Amino acid sequence: HHPGGRGGPDWDQDQLLEMPHAWDRHLCPVGDWQHPRGFMHGLADGEIRVKAGDMDVLQSVAGADDIYPDGRTTNEALQQLDSLAAAGKPFFLAVGLLRPHLPFGAPARYMQHYRQNELPAIPHPNKPAGQTTWHASGEFMKYNRWNRNPNHDAEFADSVRRHYAACVSYADAMVGRILERLERLQLAERTIVVLWGDHGWHLGEHGIWGKHSLFEESLRSPLIVCGPGVPAGATTSEIVESIDVFPTLCELTGIPTETSIDGQTLSTAWKDESASGGRANSYFKRAKTTRSDTHRLIVHASGFVELYDHRSELGETLNVAEQYPDIVESLRSALEADLTRAR
Repeated sequence: HHPGGRGGPDWDQDQLLEMPHAWDRHLCPVGDWQHPRGFMHGLADGEIRVKAGDMDVLQSVAGADDIYPDGRTTNEALQQLDSLAAAGKPFFLAVGLLRPHLPFGAPARYMQHYRQNELPAIPHPNKPAGQTTWHASGEFMKYNRWNRNPNHDAEFADSVRRHYAACVSYADAMVGRILERLERLQLAERTIVVLWGDHGWHLGEHGIWGKHSLFEESLRSPLIVCGPGVPAGATTSEIVESIDVFPTLCELTGIPTETSIDGQTLSTAWKDESASGGRANSYFKRAKTTRSDTHRLIVHASGFVELYDHRSELGETLNVAEQYPDIVESLRSALEADLTRAR
């Protein structure tokens, strides 16, 4: 989770590895950001977060890709690919791009796409009624916002969304540089590439600017797999989980796995584009959720439940738990069985 995979106050202590024995090398090209902690929330030209309230939540500075941390990470990834290709052996390389992540900073040219464009309306922008996992967007609000709140300031809300989009375009360009290097090294045709994100993000939906909820916007994340054994251009709406990435990589590279492993290969999804019926589980603090292809159930520690019907246009704006107790019980039982098995 920490850039470089180490712990300690600045996330740089070699004796405190987050995942011991998992990696041959832990690299974090911190440069002017001094240490991985500074790198994580770094803005242009080595600016480090000390007090979030003193750091702008939005930024767009002219310059090369490497004036922000992801450009440095990509430069290091390209050097590693060159070395790995020269070694001529199978390899596993994980490249962790930070953007889009607070604070929303990216080189100015990635913002040019969005400065004057018209944005779509924010879906269901109001704070939900009743008990939910809504929160006051504390991670976002603690930065310098010039005393503006996107929930009450449409112009500022659009500015936030444009800067977020610029961060996405910046990250996309860094992915493009890595894929181009794979092509140049003649590795693309025999390399499995997985692009995935660790969570989603609210941009005003449900009146939230952040993650840390159990709504769809927080939990749905990007997932693209390409390479030998994966049909190009195939898409699926099947519900899958992040824990499915590992057994998928093992299958595609011919590495055997234990039968007790969590997750299942994603190959069933691309072999049958109409496949459905899976579930994905998530949790945060005092609530847990499961998402099927038709419903989301959220169970609070108090026992209160939310049930949302994704077949309805109202989606996750109307709690229908009282109307469908059988669905609640079925999904609750399945969720508890999954969590018991995981323990």
